Amino acid sequence: MEGTNPVNKKLAAALSGGAVLVVAVSGCSDGGDKGPDPKLVSWAKTVCDAVPAQDAKIRSANASIAAIATDTNLPPKDAQKTYATAFQDMAEGYKALADALDSAGAPPGIDGGARLQQDAAKNLAGLSTSYADLKKKVDGLNTKDQGKFAKGLKEVALQTKEVGKQSDNGTEALKRLEKGDVKEAMAEQPSCKVTPSGSAQPTASTTAG
Repeated sequence: MEGTNPVNKKLAAALSGGAVLVVAVSGCSDGGDKGPDPKLVSWAKTVCDAVPAQDAKIRSANASIAAIATDTNLPPKDAQKTYATAFQDMAEGYKALADALDSAGAPPGIDGGARLQQDAAKNLAGLSTSYADLKKKVDGLNTKDQGKFAKGLKEVALQTKEVGKQSDNGTEALKRLEKGDVKEAMAEQPSCKVTPSGSAQPTASTTAG
């Protein structure tokens, strides 16, 4: 499968940054001496409790794509199934995170909190939609003709670059939300404190891809 191998590598590189948004939510640090408002802590719990399961789902999807990146003998149909499943999982993962932010509402006592929360949720929801679109495109690829499959996969790879830009925008939106008291409130949540050791890796991969 020489024709698709280089494309597989490009896709894996582009998608390795997919978990960055989750890291932005889960990679909280301890705040200062003064504790945040209990209402804000309760809000943070609503958001943070959704993180671990979706984080694992998105990371697993990235890993499955990375695993086939160098497989030159992988049949097109198997590659299609791997990509479709991974994109579906990413779409569901980011939608769940967006829903968690929507359900939580505006962070209590934060100036401009509603706008920041809505902006972050909108970005996550948009990313979910983009991954759902990628799945549809992969589902429609011609797996019976290796040349056509490779060509179609190349188009998917190009589309992932746009998704990468969305990921960057989403990361910035979450960073704007996670400042000051919001960050301190999230730092009190076990689900936001426990972050896998490799959580910072996708950032470097995104810039390289």
